Amino acid sequence: MSTEPPSGSGQQPPEDDPFRKQPPPGQGSGSPYDPPSYGSQPPPFGSEPPPYGGGSYPTDPLAGMPPLADSGRRTLARIIDMILVGILVWLLTWAFGVHEYDINSDRMSYAKSLGQSLTAAVLYMGYDTVMLAKSGQTLGKKWLGLRVANLDNGATPSVQTNLIRAAVLWIPFAFCCACIWTVICGGWSFFDKPYKQGLHDKAAKTVVVSTR
Repeated sequence: MSTEPPSGSGQQPPEDDPFRKQPPPGQGSGSPYDPPSYGSQPPPFGSEPPPYGGGSYPTDPLAGMPPLADSGRRTLARIIDMILVGILVWLLTWAFGVHEYDINSDRMSYAKSLGQSLTAAVLYMGYDTVMLAKSGQTLGKKWLGLRVANLDNGATPSVQTNLIRAAVLWIPFAFCCACIWTVICGGWSFFDKPYKQGLHDKAAKTVVVSTR
């Protein structure tokens, strides 16, 4: 799976973001998406160019950031968030009569089920986008000491970045794949190297780090 997501994942974070990684003088951010930079000296003749840019040869984009989060803790945090939002989904769909139940019309039953799935996807996307834009943490991540960060600078992702991340995770959930897609998308972090990214992280250029 390529680590090259679409461009335009959000505006630059503010300079006073307490989580923004401050590179040493004379070096760039160390983003793996930057073009290679060799400083004042060219690379040795015949050597391969560095895989990542940032003003030195080579620069680790994770330098100066907390360690990457354990995938097991990420999964547990996601389960906690799904339970919390799932309760709200059930209450709303029950209150507005969008819950699933057996009726004679197959078409009406399908409409009820789709309505519930759409409600769930919208609420999950809104929850992830708003919470992560504030501090990089949902309630589940906060309780387990995890945070979402921009890969290139360690800052809290913007609203647009978080919306991309949430859309990749939750839109397929609403229309076809449900929990299967959630498992694949999030479970990708168990095998991804070197950044332990889920598919939604790759799309938004984010990583999940530990705060403990």
